[in-house]
Amino acid sequence: MTHQSEQLAASFRDPSGFLFMRDGVLYRQINQKYQDDYDKLMESGLYDALVKAGLLVAHQEVAIEPAEPETCYKIIQPERLPFISYPYEWSFSQLKDAALTTLAIQKKAFEQGMALKDATAYNIQFYNGRSTLIDTLSFETYQEGKPWFAYRQFCQHFLGPLALMAKTDVRLNQLLRVYIDGIPLDLVSTLLPPRTRISPSMAMHIHMHASAQKRYADKTVDKDKQRQMGRNSYIGIIESLETAVRKLDWQPEGEWTEYYSDTNYSTTADQHKADIIKTYLAEITPKTVWDLGGNTGRFSRLASDQGIFTLSCDIDAGAVERNYLETKAKKEKNILPLVMDLTNPSSGLGWHHQERDSLVARGPADALFALALIHHLAIGNNVPMPQIADFFSQLGQWLIIEFVPKPDSQVKRLLATREDIFPDYTPAGFEAAFSHYFRIHKQESIHESERVLYLMERLSG
Repeated sequence: MTHQSEQLAASFRDPSGFLFMRDGVLYRQINQKYQDDYDKLMESGLYDALVKAGLLVAHQEVAIEPAEPETCYKIIQPERLPFISYPYEWSFSQLKDAALTTLAIQKKAFEQGMALKDATAYNIQFYNGRSTLIDTLSFETYQEGKPWFAYRQFCQHFLGPLALMAKTDVRLNQLLRVYIDGIPLDLVSTLLPPRTRISPSMAMHIHMHASAQKRYADKTVDKDKQRQMGRNSYIGIIESLETAVRKLDWQPEGEWTEYYSDTNYSTTADQHKADIIKTYLAEITPKTVWDLGGNTGRFSRLASDQGIFTLSCDIDAGAVERNYLETKAKKEKNILPLVMDLTNPSSGLGWHHQERDSLVARGPADALFALALIHHLAIGNNVPMPQIADFFSQLGQWLIIEFVPKPDSQVKRLLATREDIFPDYTPAGFEAAFSHYFRIHKQESIHESERVLYLMERLSG
């Protein structure tokens, strides 16, 4: 039997190997070029130590036909993650934890005579409630006297963006959508406040580093003649970076961070809403849920607490930060908070628009939550109701959606400073628009509220 193999579009830059799909299963081919480094990773005990610590995704070696037999050394099957996220979708503390995880892995690798040959944020994912390396081929044998070649990449992917978020504006992590190879350090240096130049860590790793890059940008570097770096200096760089990252801090704030304490919902209404959602979940039994306006995760956890993998998205970085900090404090494994603007969701980026998948390409989910969201899209952002329904139909099979009518205080808040040009924003208009894409199974009014919760299923075909 012939099996079709499809190499993943994001896996083409590393000559050591690549990811491919076959019969719906994810595999990684390890090329002969990487044989010595892979054997050292496995035989030194580093792989086992990292997997045990939750710092590296586990894999098993499998005996299947290689995707490219002429270059293949081994095929491994890595543990499959439920969702791949990107650094421009992370909150401040998510990016900070990803940075610290990268450095922790580098330190453990160095103890076993190895090093990370790259330090890209895209090699880190959030899995089972913690940041984890997913690229088994990121390791190489440490060469005595050689510097850490991933230093520049670490600064551009982690330290620079974190510094901008903490010292200038948290929204500047969106520059990672433009610079997917990391934010150039000369740009970071320009955007940071002047006071950061007197910080030893910022001066060394950002400002002086940026100046050195500029100075040597047009010069040919002979790697064999590069200045030697002793082991103590090598370790010193890693520890200095770790200290710099740990010192960076950001306190969440934002329009919707305090949403649940600043709403007209009564305790009775809030509990009834939760009860309806739990009833709908029990009926449809999804394996994955995407909460498209998750705020700090209050209702996302109705799903994740049942062991359902739940993506909890929100436009507000402060709300997502608090959501993530709660997941850490509670050691939750089934919820992934992400920063996501649904009016401008993550698109396909990189080479051929395929290195980083769009939000739609990473779906569909079994079920969606769209709670207290429709009025922000339809009224706050002028998105026509049929287009919202069409978009949601591309993201998930089932939809638990809340309609918030015009008399509601939150809708009045949106209309307070603008003309009401939304004649179709009514329960009848809402149902008519969504009926083109979904079948309405159930609807129930929330106690002590004019809001209504619907359970819908995407139409086939």
